[in-house]
Amino acid sequence: MAVREVIEIDEELCDGCGDCVTACAEGALAIIDGKARLVSDVYCDGFGACLGECPQGAISIIRREAEEFDEGAVAQHLARQKGSDSGAAVGPALPMAGGLHASASCPGAQARAWEAEPSASIAPTAPGQSHLRQWPIQLHLVPPTAPFFQDADVLLAADCVAYAVGGFHGEFLNGHGLAIACPKLDSHQEIYLQKLVAMIDDAEIRSLDVLVMEVPCCSGLVRLAQQAAEQARRSVPVRCRVVGVKGEIIADRTL
Repeated sequence: MAVREVIEIDEELCDGCGDCVTACAEGALAIIDGKARLVSDVYCDGFGACLGECPQGAISIIRREAEEFDEGAVAQHLARQKGSDSGAAVGPALPMAGGLHASASCPGAQARAWEAEPSASIAPTAPGQSHLRQWPIQLHLVPPTAPFFQDADVLLAADCVAYAVGGFHGEFLNGHGLAIACPKLDSHQEIYLQKLVAMIDDAEIRSLDVLVMEVPCCSGLVRLAQQAAEQARRSVPVRCRVVGVKGEIIADRTL
């Protein structure tokens, strides 16, 4: 082994958002047990492209004894990941310390399934009432000072929420202007911050309700709302609720 530069992750600071995972072109990082981990030294080139993507400042570059960076191993590693995503047969992955094997996917992409519980109060074929009162709804597309945001209570929801919560329209959307976003996959999120500040200051919204899933990457939407509230000239109440993957509310707090 040689002494060279590799990245180091402070597990106390890491919140498992997964932003660093997608920033690493070599697939050197993975989310394991809710924390970002270095999969193997041979995948890390030490350039630190992931540093600027960590909102918690949990990643740094250090010099230590490490296996040499191996471009061939990286190519095989990325091919295995691609093959795994497509269902093709793949070769063995390099083990992490302790014998763990990692996937470079975000925990929010973990497949889970369960049987839907039958409802005695709602007939299976009964049509639901939509409480959507605007279009568009995607945060990149909505004008932040549109009439439907003026002096309104606004719901900022992660894309997946409406699919997880059976009563989304009646319980959360009713009476609200709506903006949806995905803090994991959407690009140019600096525009999101500007729009949220404009909603608060220019549209003079009354309140901002943030509704996100329990997966770590969804915390990015909460941070955006918090930053907007801090940067805005006006002060509005900001409430955050976290939805479990089965549709239940597992956290409810005021930011």
